[in-house]
Formats: sequence, structure tokens, C-alpha cells
Amino acid sequence: MRYALKVQYIGKNYAGSQLQPGLPTIQEELEKALGTLIKVDADKDSIKNSRRPVKVIFSGRTDKGVNSLGQVVHFDVDKPIVASKLIYQINEIWPKDISVSDLKPVDEKFHAQKSAKCRHYKYEFIHRKYKCAFDGDLLRVKFDINLERMQKSLNYLLGEHDFSSFKSSGTLNPSKVCFIKEAKVEKAGDKVVIDIAGNRFLYNMVRAIVGTLLEIEGS
Repeated sequence: MRYALKVQYIGKNYAGSQLQPGLPTIQEELEKALGTLIKVDADKDSIKNSRRPVKVIFSGRTDKGVNSLGQVVHFDVDKPIVASKLIYQINEIWPKDISVSDLKPVDEKFHAQKSAKCRHYKYEFIHRKYKCAFDGDLLRVKFDINLERMQKSLNYLLGEHDFSSFKSSGTLNPSKVCFIKEAKVEKAGDKVVIDIAGNRFLYNMVRAIVGTLLEIEGS
């Protein structure tokens, strides 16, 4: 049986969502938790109450330090599970900076990565000359910015384009074409929020886009 869940996390203590040898990742924590909680069928293993590794598939790869409000993941199990019970158990044994917000059975053809229609990134920074103790890890921009000009620049990203100019040198996927359906900037108080939604993103692409916008504003 196949299940899908939504995982939330604060990414500053992790090297991203996908497994990386020798580095802490969200996938490592999730597979460890599921492997601890889910039993193997007795007829498939001679040891009663034994556990087995559970392979999870993420909707996409997130970079080091990226947070998530609801990244979709799927995994397969031998027997039906009680979603509410497993959500509670996972959240109890996980580190405090990771949690599950939803879990439900899905069709066997569902694939967290291949079935995804859209991915949404939200980049936030503080626009203020002086720091505040409650700014946390948010970038603080001290120079003047023009939101109308930033939005005009973001509008050029809409549609299907080759985003090679915004890829990181670590990009392994040869395909550099992405379709951006939404790109907007808004400000609420001292916080500036940039929303970008598309069918896929390249490695560090959103960070490169925001960095380019700020470079234009600061020049």
C-alpha cells in the first residue's frame, strides 16, 4: 500500500531533504523514524516484530537551510496503517525541528515527484537599516529597494524559459528549462516576501534569482 505525507521542517540544521552520505538530512530522519515504527510482515521475515528500512520519495530536492511548510513524500508499506496514530508517533520521536502535518493512503500510481504539478518557494528577507533581536536567520537588506521595479523584473520570468543563467554549478540534471506560473514580491512591515511557483526548479535557482534582484537594487 502506498501512503503520502506532508513533512514540515526548519532546514538550518540539515544538508537538504535528500540523502547525502555523512550529512544530516530530512530523508535520513524520516526513513529512520518509519523504519522504527513499521513492522515487517511475519511471513516475510522469520524474526517476529522485526523492522525494515522504508524507502521514501520526495516531491523534489531542497537545498541546505531551506525550510518546508508541506513537502510531499510517498512510501510503500505491507499493511494498512492508522494515519492518526503514525502521525502522532513520528512527531513524538522526531527532532523538534521536523514534523508531519498530514498522512493519507494514495493510489499505487501516485508518485510524489512525478505526479507533482507545481512547486512553490517563498523567500523572505528583512528590509531595515538596523537589526532586531527577533529577525532570526532572515537576511537583512539595508539599502533602498523599489518593489515595482523588482516585480517588473520578476514578470520576465513568467512562462517557459531556459534558466541556465540561474543554475548552480552543482546542477546535475541536464534539463535547464522550467515553467514559472507565478512570481511576485510583496512587503508587510519590514518583511519582504518573494513568491515563485513553477513546475520545477534548478539547484539553488530561487536563491540565485533573489540574489540577482538584490544585486540590481543595490547597484
